[in-house]
Amino acid sequence: MAVDQVHDSQQVYRALLHSMSRPGTISSVESVAVDSDFQLPCYDTTMLTVLTLLDAEVTFHIISTKNKGLIEKISEYTLAKFAPVNKADYVIVLRDATEAEIIHAMAQCKNGNLRNPHTSATWIMESSPLSSKAELRLSGPGIKNTATLKVSFTPEMWKARNERTKEYPLGIDLIFTDLRNQVACVPRTALVEIEEVY
Repeated sequence: MAVDQVHDSQQVYRALLHSMSRPGTISSVESVAVDSDFQLPCYDTTMLTVLTLLDAEVTFHIISTKNKGLIEKISEYTLAKFAPVNKADYVIVLRDATEAEIIHAMAQCKNGNLRNPHTSATWIMESSPLSSKAELRLSGPGIKNTATLKVSFTPEMWKARNERTKEYPLGIDLIFTDLRNQVACVPRTALVEIEEVY
């Protein structure tokens, strides 16, 4: 792993923070990803995000058929522990995950409570190339008027997400990664409307 963990994680964190505070904004981590050589069954950007956010104090779950070796590597690199989806602080969705698996996990994952809304799960989801095409229309804090975003998830998945975020401050935060070393975020505070069927 040819990654300078402190310096590179800071760059990735800044990109994530930029996109999380401005929902729908696509940020690049190309300058960091170009030096990575993880050789794992996930996007380099996914692993960089994991390395940036996970540590020994949190748990994670992976939705994928290719998760065995990845579980070991994530635990080795971050000291985070693997957990069932209903107990995981982070849910990592690889490209081979099915819609049914994702929707089922969304119904089960941690959603916080009124006293501790921060105990909800953060999702890291692999997408086809992210773009600002008008597939989803976002509004809410951090967005001037509206923003648009295109990711590779179905309207049914977004309905499941919206169901988990309808009682603010409860809800889940979503981070999307792609093969082009881009990230985009849809926090629980964002209202998501589906612009078109795809």
